[in-house]
Amino acid sequence: MGIFYLFLFLIALIIISPIIFGFVFVYLAKVGFDFLEFSTPLAVIILIAVLIGSFVNIPLGKKRLVQVTESRFFGLFRRVAWRPQGLSINVGGGLIPLFIAGYFLYQVPLEPLLITTGIVSFFSFLGASFIEKRGVMIPMVLPVLSAAFFAVLLAPESAAQVAFSAGALGVLIGADILYLPWLLQKKGGVMIIGGAGIFDAIFLVGLTSALLTVL
Repeated sequence: MGIFYLFLFLIALIIISPIIFGFVFVYLAKVGFDFLEFSTPLAVIILIAVLIGSFVNIPLGKKRLVQVTESRFFGLFRRVAWRPQGLSINVGGGLIPLFIAGYFLYQVPLEPLLITTGIVSFFSFLGASFIEKRGVMIPMVLPVLSAAFFAVLLAPESAAQVAFSAGALGVLIGADILYLPWLLQKKGGVMIIGGAGIFDAIFLVGLTSALLTVL
């Protein structure tokens, strides 16, 4: 009987874990937007827009077909195939965070923002790696810590805004734009900026960096 109750508990935990994670994520995002001096209604609207926009990709230019050679059966057989190649941006994970960063450009000191963005871009490029069928992936620790640290150091009065903007822009530059020429020379595929939506590094690094500035 004890094993049966343990089994029920594990099943219930598996079911409610995503719900708990969702509430924690929304709460932390709300706190982050508070530090960015957004009102509660506006923060909720932005979160909903990011969530819905996570399912929308906007093409940046026309796709083209490229010829690739595919290996079959452990490389014993090869065949020629055509794959689409192009560039898109995800509304929730790319476009909206960049709009927010652009909004702060007129409210924060420019020099600290440019310096912090450059540092975050460097660490993002350094840590980025291409994973087949998943795109460019980066560990977020260094971009987040560098964005928060240099924002507090160089612009303490507007640290949260500088950290968010530098985090989002730095990831975009270091992990997407600087990798773009190399990716377009690889096999066919559509690169999606901010493709992970609400869980993409562009959004998460910006928001997490803003949270760390108040610790």
